[in-house]
Amino acid sequence: MVKFITMIVLLTLFLITYLTLLIFPKYKPWIALGMAGLFVLFDFVSVQDVVSDRMNWNVFMIIGGTMLVIQPFIDSGMPAKLADMLMEKVHHAKGAILALSLFAGIVSAFVDNVATVLIVAPIAIDVAKKLNRSPIPLVIAVSVFANIQGFATLVGDTTSVMLAGALDMSFFDFFWIESRPGPFFIVQLGTIFSLGMLWYLLGKKNEPLELHYKTNVKDMAPTYFLLAILGLLIAASFFDNLHALTNGFITLGVGVSCLVYRIIQRRSLHGLLGDLKAVDTDTLLLLLGLFTLIIGLENGGVIDEMGRLFESLSGDNVFILYTLVVLVSVLASAFVDNIPYVATLLPVMMTLSNTLNIDPFLLLFGLLAGATLGGNITPIGASANIAGIGLLKKQGYHVRVSDFLKIGLPITLAAVLSSYIFIWLLFGM
Repeated sequence: MVKFITMIVLLTLFLITYLTLLIFPKYKPWIALGMAGLFVLFDFVSVQDVVSDRMNWNVFMIIGGTMLVIQPFIDSGMPAKLADMLMEKVHHAKGAILALSLFAGIVSAFVDNVATVLIVAPIAIDVAKKLNRSPIPLVIAVSVFANIQGFATLVGDTTSVMLAGALDMSFFDFFWIESRPGPFFIVQLGTIFSLGMLWYLLGKKNEPLELHYKTNVKDMAPTYFLLAILGLLIAASFFDNLHALTNGFITLGVGVSCLVYRIIQRRSLHGLLGDLKAVDTDTLLLLLGLFTLIIGLENGGVIDEMGRLFESLSGDNVFILYTLVVLVSVLASAFVDNIPYVATLLPVMMTLSNTLNIDPFLLLFGLLAGATLGGNITPIGASANIAGIGLLKKQGYHVRVSDFLKIGLPITLAAVLSSYIFIWLLFGM
């Protein structure tokens, strides 16, 4: 009876946290940390739990280290230069829109989704102006494809880092895992179908396009630091029995090295504060709070009960269970930030996989695919969407929900259905 009451209290507090996060999105990290403090105060979580490897410190180091490199990379002008090189090869409107969308996806596989949109969306707006078209569809397409590719690599999105931590996946595992294609190829299949859908949505108009970009790269060093992260993570994937925090140490080490380089380059500490502000502390603090809450749910047996709920709803039928996980993830992430959602469901899927003795990749990849792609349905489903709409608003364009649905919904359906089938064929048969 005491255990049941404890679970009810924990679940109630967690739901209150979730609801408050939705109502007051500007204060998400402080809400999560505040409730986490209550969990520790009432001994639902011990201090030892917080400082132990249950907190998955790899996630924090990978995110923090990558962010220290990404902002200098953007500031150097290299992403814009790459976009310019791509656009020089395109001579018609539909090709330009498809190329920009694909480019946004490629960048997003290695750079934060929001940063990707901030890089590519201004180019899309400029293209639209030259074509005398509304930039709204172009920017929406850029945002949608940035979200799609976030699941492709270990460093593509926060949720991918969380998945890698849960399954102890290396950078290379995202490409090929246990003799089967990994998330990278699952995402590429979804991208192919999504591009086909976008081509259809763009209609028959295909105006000629002439663009002349002359972006200059100010500094090549940030590009080398970013390549160093990717190269070292790939190299580490070939070694067994490495320290559990190896990927985190690699990424953070390169990030700090980039920070030191910036100080030496400027020959002063001027600008250091700006470099440190590039680290999204809100996301890191939000994750710290959420992970603490989830440890509390695990300690109280709530995670096990959530797993049993999914199990009972599916009637022990693995296909129905997998379908339910993907469907719920798509619908939930259309309205809820996918970071807290994935953080909550990852341990549930792990528990279910162990209980039913099924391949954990099936449920976990289904969870990530649904949560990543579902955010493309609505303007508020992903931070990249909000960033893109914010840029349009500054330019004087108002984006209606219907504007977003016309592009986001059909592309989401194309990406989700193809990924859903591919994951089942790879890990469910």
